Amino acid sequence: MTKEHRKFYIGISVLAVLFFVTALLCLNIGRYHVPLNKMLSVLFNYADSMSAEPKLHSIVFKIRLPRILLAAFAGAGLAVAGAAFQALFSNPLATPDTLGVASGASFGAVAALLFSLNALFVQLFALAAGIAALFLTVLIGKNKKGGKSNIIMIILAGMAVSSLSQALVSLAKYLADAEEVLPAITFWLMGSMASAKYSHLIIGLPFITIGMLLLWSVRWRLNILTFSEDEARSLGVNVKAVRLITMFSATLITASTVSMCGQVGWVGLLVPHIARMIFGNNSSFVIPASVGLGAVLMIIIDTAARSLINSEIPVSILTAALGAPLFIFLLKKTGGIQS
Repeated sequence: MTKEHRKFYIGISVLAVLFFVTALLCLNIGRYHVPLNKMLSVLFNYADSMSAEPKLHSIVFKIRLPRILLAAFAGAGLAVAGAAFQALFSNPLATPDTLGVASGASFGAVAALLFSLNALFVQLFALAAGIAALFLTVLIGKNKKGGKSNIIMIILAGMAVSSLSQALVSLAKYLADAEEVLPAITFWLMGSMASAKYSHLIIGLPFITIGMLLLWSVRWRLNILTFSEDEARSLGVNVKAVRLITMFSATLITASTVSMCGQVGWVGLLVPHIARMIFGNNSSFVIPASVGLGAVLMIIIDTAARSLINSEIPVSILTAALGAPLFIFLLKKTGGIQS
């Protein structure tokens, strides 16, 4: 076992322990304080707690646990999607919205809110619009000659689709009722885990899980994509297939995350950089490390969002307030990426 592999396995083990400790502690934190011993008793005695501690049972299982599950999957998914796009496009500034998926999903959700549809339809509209944004990006990015796409064309097409989706979101906000619908749209766009319910998680989490598993399966191939296309082919890698799998997987993750909790910025940009600074540039290490780092970071941020003040703080405010200074600090300290 090489030194790099030993360091990676130790780091992943630490992240796994940190994740479970963070999740347990955050179940205990909130405006209604639950003593740790009671919280553990409720958590590990589901049937008995329903009758013995109905209030605590409701707080733990109906309010906090769904939020922690959503925060963990959203943070892990966005971080992995960001890491995959940064490797695919060889661009450290790539984010989960590089192909316009997050903006497209936002438009789908806003359209559902504009017509006062319920939360389930908001989720379904957002998911469908996010996937549609990917297909539109790929369609625009195709070259007339031969019908093939290249990375530059796809990135430019993604920028165009993102700009178009943002314009449609602005139009929907302009047309929305200023007293009832517009505040709901504005709050949703700023990101929140407050609407987390098991019925919503059942729809969204499988897409995030499938996307992460697909990216896990191609993680080592992402390293080869940093070579030229001819070199990658000579090493036996189907470049087109890897690109399509990566884009489709990241789209599933991003659209599903946005459909459940709105737009959450910085996680997909910041976390992969932290993973690379710790473990180096090998995507075989960065992809799994991003899962743990993203999950822990988002659980902490969501707990702060629901606990710092009496009202709910939009998640995107906290991710930007934490992410921007931390990103600047890491860049200044390490120079960007571990060599």
